[in-house]
Amino acid sequence: MRTFLLMAFLTAFFMGIGYLIGGPSGSLMAFLFAALTNFFSYWFSSSMVLRIYNAVPLDQSQAPWLFDTVKRLTARANLPMPTLYRLPNDQPNAFATGRNPSNAALAVTDGLLRILDKDELEGVIAHEIAHIKNGDMLIMTITATLAGAISMLAHFSLSTRSNRNHMGFLGALLLFFLAPLAATLVQLAISRTREYAADETGAELTGNPLGLAGALKKIEHHAHTTDNPEAEANPATAHLFIMNPLHGGSVDNLFSTHPSTDNRIKRLEQMINYQGPWVR
Repeated sequence: MRTFLLMAFLTAFFMGIGYLIGGPSGSLMAFLFAALTNFFSYWFSSSMVLRIYNAVPLDQSQAPWLFDTVKRLTARANLPMPTLYRLPNDQPNAFATGRNPSNAALAVTDGLLRILDKDELEGVIAHEIAHIKNGDMLIMTITATLAGAISMLAHFSLSTRSNRNHMGFLGALLLFFLAPLAATLVQLAISRTREYAADETGAELTGNPLGLAGALKKIEHHAHTTDNPEAEANPATAHLFIMNPLHGGSVDNLFSTHPSTDNRIKRLEQMINYQGPWVR
């Protein structure tokens, strides 16, 4: 419900900016522009992000245990098997991408495979499968596209004389600075909400919340001391990862893409108190 309300606000905010710039026709144009940009993101964002991170396809002979784990967890989640990729990076991390479960990809770094034990790696894989199951890839693609489009509209409002005359220079200036900030805050709030949800769903899939909790501790310890040059060069993709790949990105505040690791671990530990049928 929180995610739905945030996305509804972002969409209404986007159309409202279009209305401020050009009245009813501006609102309609903003809606059409959002639809086109979301269409492009839906079809091409997955291949673009895999290219950015130099992802290498994995086959079963290279990582048989990983394949068996993914196959077992996707069957439990009633999902098709995603395509697996290896990221040649020492930072322990992982992400899922793809426009829908039938076209999903799951990527893990060399660093992740090296430092985690089997229970911890299973927890991370389950977290990423949870993103696929919960439809988070599409949600975050839409929100990222809308946030970027709002920034473009705000810039357009200040650069066009007719818009400055329509809203006044001060109004256009405020829109230029405040609209992208508000859109970014909503985007980041949605990202943090989806991370909490994926932690919970992933723990339910494995029946072992402490496996993911242990993985998060290890990943945080290494992630912010190990460079991820591709992520630093493309910070807009940071929300995809299980842990923020950017240095100094672990603070739980309005401007973080992920909840704090301590908060995530506390929630996972609290799940042990609820003896549902999924608990080992």
